[in-house]
Amino acid sequence: MRLWTWLGAIALVIAIGLGWVVTHKEAVFMMIAKSQLPNVEPNRPVTWAEGPATAPEGKRPPNVIVILVDDLGYNDITLNGGGIAGGAVPTPNIDSIAREGANFVNGYDANATCAPSRATIMTGRYATRFGFEFTPAPVAFLRMVGTQKEEGAIAAPTFFADRIKDMPPGTTKGAQAVNNLAVPTSEIFIPALMKAKGYQTLHFGKWHLGSSKGTRPEEKGFDESLGFMSGGSMFLPENDPNVVNAKQPWDPIDRFLWPNLPYMVQFNGSENFAPKGYMTDYLTDEAVKSIHANRNRPFFMYFTPNAIHTPLQAKKEDYDALPQIKDHRLRVYGAMMRNLDRNVGRILKQLKDEGIDDNTLIILSSDNGGAHYIGLSEINRPFRGFKATFFEGGIRSPFFMRWPGTIQAGSQFPYPVGHMDIFPTAAAAAGADLPKDRVIDGVDLLPYLKGTAKGRPHQTMFWRSGQYEVVRDGDWKLQYNGALKKLWLFNLAVDPTEQNNLAATESARVVAMQALLKAHNAESVKPLWPSLLQGPVTIDQPSGRPTKPGAEYIQWDN
Repeated sequence: MRLWTWLGAIALVIAIGLGWVVTHKEAVFMMIAKSQLPNVEPNRPVTWAEGPATAPEGKRPPNVIVILVDDLGYNDITLNGGGIAGGAVPTPNIDSIAREGANFVNGYDANATCAPSRATIMTGRYATRFGFEFTPAPVAFLRMVGTQKEEGAIAAPTFFADRIKDMPPGTTKGAQAVNNLAVPTSEIFIPALMKAKGYQTLHFGKWHLGSSKGTRPEEKGFDESLGFMSGGSMFLPENDPNVVNAKQPWDPIDRFLWPNLPYMVQFNGSENFAPKGYMTDYLTDEAVKSIHANRNRPFFMYFTPNAIHTPLQAKKEDYDALPQIKDHRLRVYGAMMRNLDRNVGRILKQLKDEGIDDNTLIILSSDNGGAHYIGLSEINRPFRGFKATFFEGGIRSPFFMRWPGTIQAGSQFPYPVGHMDIFPTAAAAAGADLPKDRVIDGVDLLPYLKGTAKGRPHQTMFWRSGQYEVVRDGDWKLQYNGALKKLWLFNLAVDPTEQNNLAATESARVVAMQALLKAHNAESVKPLWPSLLQGPVTIDQPSGRPTKPGAEYIQWDN
């Protein structure tokens, strides 16, 4: 009898335990996630390779700095008359790059999520040409996002578990497996071209293009690389006394990030170590040191902080400086923007202090538009759409170039340009020849700014993520979402904010533009790995609130 009593008690404990696991599966997931975080050593100093002690005689090639902001919304800066919280967060330093150089008012991201955009910047090619179509994400992340419907959402996401078997070997299990999803080693990156012309090449911040053999920054042409290989990082530890956090409890993306993101960097493949202070400050501290170290030789810098991507974490001093913003989440977001702009200003100031400002081409853009999942509605105004949609709000970003004495201050360039143009523009500034053995989709924009080239750099531009594909031809833009079997056609010349869908009345144009998509797809290759997630993203309102009846949305593949 006693044996049966003990067995019954054990069975009861197991049942209670299993019940708790089922009802608290996210808590269990977080505990497991934290246990799998990589080891992080204490902060260590970084020593940047010193260039010549004195400047060379005569003219030297220009420095080139590419600043790529993460998830910057079109309306997050004050240049266009808007800004966060109605202009409560001025962005004078970012704005100055356009005011003292060129503003490409139709500047486009290569994709509506980050990694394919970064791949296009590095190669000058549509990422679909080499199969880097989706943003690398852990299977656990895609499973969590793809199986949890946000309360009040218009449709449920889908997780394609049956496709896991088609993932490349070594990419599905373990905390670092996602970093094996990489740009093919056959692709030529812009730092390799710059390095061949005698440039010191420097990378700071987010990489997200792989870290398997042959795909890390220092293996793709960068002499020195300080940052993190995956798609994100904490800005400070969650409980740091100097941080103010804002969480989005409705959002499975946010719920995944907090327990899974480490606070760490590495330098040229070193062991992981802790940054010193707030991540954006730290990366800028080191970028400023590297500018000093390279003041007397040409350098190429790829500065790509994770600001202002989630997790939403601001420095307390920046948060305290914005008491007029009453909404906590918006205030944290604005404080992050305040910090980012100040750090861009520190880079600009260092160039002037070193006397090399006039001999430096600066290019600033974002990897995609502002994200819907932070729950803020104004970030991409006046455009419709958010990150993960190909509406203008998802792919239209600030796109600026500054080069005193070469680019006329206050220039406004009206025609569409994009991320693919950064590669040939930087190469031309350095006097580097473009690869002859492959299609380069970008064009050198400097002749257009100097007035020696006229017209449109691109008649057509393309975007694709699985079943969702888009073409802009002249001023006409066609979107097709295959999962919904829906078409949108807009004449951006008269309808830049995509209000009037003409697909039903312009059938001949729809057919012609579909033919353009078909021809472009014929030049693309099969994705390197399948999409495991298809999720709804509303076009006119962010997440975190019930979707309005009849609201338009797209289905996004990743």
